[in-house]
Amino acid sequence: MNNLKLTNSLTRKKEIFKPINLNKISLYACGPTVYDYPHVGNARTLVVFDILFRVLKYIYGNNVKYVRNITDVDDKIIEASKKSKKSINEITKNITEIFHKDCESLNCLKPTFEPKATEHIDGMIEMTNSLIKKKFAYVNDGHVYFSISSFGNYGKLSNKKLDELKSGNRIEVSNLKKDPMDFVLWKPSNQDDPGWESPWGRGRPGWHLECSVMSEKYLGKVFDIHGGGLDLIFPHHENEIAQSCSNNSTDKFANYWMHNGFVTINKEKMSKSLGNIVTISDAVKKYSGQVVRLALLSAHYSQPLDWNDELLENQKNTLDKWYKLYEEQKNQDIMDSTDILLDDLNTPGFIAKIHELYNQANSGDLKKKSLFNSACRFLGLFNISKDEWQNLKKKQIKISEDYIESKIKERINAKKSGNYDLADKIRDELSEAGILIEDEKGKTKWKYK
Repeated sequence: MNNLKLTNSLTRKKEIFKPINLNKISLYACGPTVYDYPHVGNARTLVVFDILFRVLKYIYGNNVKYVRNITDVDDKIIEASKKSKKSINEITKNITEIFHKDCESLNCLKPTFEPKATEHIDGMIEMTNSLIKKKFAYVNDGHVYFSISSFGNYGKLSNKKLDELKSGNRIEVSNLKKDPMDFVLWKPSNQDDPGWESPWGRGRPGWHLECSVMSEKYLGKVFDIHGGGLDLIFPHHENEIAQSCSNNSTDKFANYWMHNGFVTINKEKMSKSLGNIVTISDAVKKYSGQVVRLALLSAHYSQPLDWNDELLENQKNTLDKWYKLYEEQKNQDIMDSTDILLDDLNTPGFIAKIHELYNQANSGDLKKKSLFNSACRFLGLFNISKDEWQNLKKKQIKISEDYIESKIKERINAKKSGNYDLADKIRDELSEAGILIEDEKGKTKWKYK
């Protein structure tokens, strides 16, 4: 029985999920704009909606359609191309490949469809034309703008009136607009920039239009769930609703809207100006994909998450502990504790349940050991074997075995000469490097932590 509850950004309430069609559960999440390496803020959105996809598949099986787009035409991409003196194709191809590697590292399931914006330009021209004919959009000097005054519900998702939205938000300033809040559906392209022929001249689509066209193609005019990061509520998602509902004469675009909270770095906002952007690739290289994934799930998706070494070390230690009870996958019995996740994807509660199962299994309860392993896998963990996990740890430790042996000899000599402070210091240094020293029956052994 489906007891799934989700917090709907549109109503600002936790609601029981009621799909439009039990045989076609529809989920759309905004994917990356492929102009630069994806960072841990992007990773959070990826992992949150991967968990939702897993939960929906658990309830509805193969009736779930998950669409996550790739934005491969955008002003940021053009800017990156000019700055790096690389072609747009080279940049988008390279960053898309990196993005797919990141998804793999984080053990995210592949979406059902992953459309690229450049593959759907005809549909974007068609929707723009339709909005002009229906008097929701107007043309001015090769630009096509959506007229927000034509859509009465504008601001409903962000729960703000127009005057509030006008202040302090990233709105493109142009004297071609009838209203400063109007947004672009189509814009002209310079000869060197990507462009497509249209009734308004050679140009390219606006960012908001892309998602409206791709979601409709794969999921229909009205679908179940639309998601993304909190920063997308306005203007991106607000504008998607306006253009799609206007064009399709519908009251809704998606029935449920879900948004994950921001990721800060050591309590500061991530930004290029502060130089504190942490890419997924770097985070995974330093800590492994499973550690990064568990860290991203350690707070409720709707809350902010602070990214710091202490958080990651804690998750690494947790996985080291959990891997002691790793066993090859036997069954998919996931137990009644999925109810925790059905309550608005309560991943911190589910992780607490896994800790509880670990303690029970560690006391010799074989059934609980099996459930523990299933629960870890349901969360997207334990995707590599115990041996692979140990080898991964060895690779992450930057000191050689010869160096470890030499430090142990130095420690033994320090103890013999009564210099216990030095002996303790050597032990602590090795411990910080991921090496555990054990003294047993007059002999010293070491192992990877």
